[in-house]
Amino acid sequence: SPHKSARMADAFKAQDISIRAQKKLLGKMSTKGLAKTFIDDTSASILDNTYNLAKAYTGNKKEAEKLVKNIIKIVVKIGILARNDQFTADDGRKANKLRTKFSTIVKTVISFYEVDFTFDKNFLMNNINDCRCVIKDLVKDHLTDKSLGRIDHIFDFFSDGVFLEEMFKKDSVFRPQLKDIIEDMNKALDKGEI
Repeated sequence: SPHKSARMADAFKAQDISIRAQKKLLGKMSTKGLAKTFIDDTSASILDNTYNLAKAYTGNKKEAEKLVKNIIKIVVKIGILARNDQFTADDGRKANKLRTKFSTIVKTVISFYEVDFTFDKNFLMNNINDCRCVIKDLVKDHLTDKSLGRIDHIFDFFSDGVFLEEMFKKDSVFRPQLKDIIEDMNKALDKGEI
């Protein structure tokens, strides 16, 4: 049916883009043994649902694609740096700090979604912006200004107060998209992936 083909044309698959981004980087770096994707199934599902959420929120397919592509590019680049032992011991400490910060954000988002009247915009915005500072500090000696700009683009989107208020309103129209993301986040936490 024409409806089905239109839907398939819009199928935006995070893992496909991750593999393409990786191949492009691998082509540049000609490093063997990095073919395994850096984005596992649960993370790919979170990214696909983030795309759906961003598209619903912005009403702009291109903007949603750009956001998720930027996330994938940064994840892949950090993954390649880590695999190739490009990080110093000091970077390792920053990476651990980043993991802790990110885990706090995920747990906060889950509790704001699951427990009524717990949403604290400033707490979440502050943690997201702390996370931005840590990730930029981690990669500033390894990645270009263009990559740092991608990081800002990602964090500007997620730390926006209006966006956060829209997400966590009790009667939010974005609750179905958020629900899919929360389910995957819970799954990743249970598996110890976050």
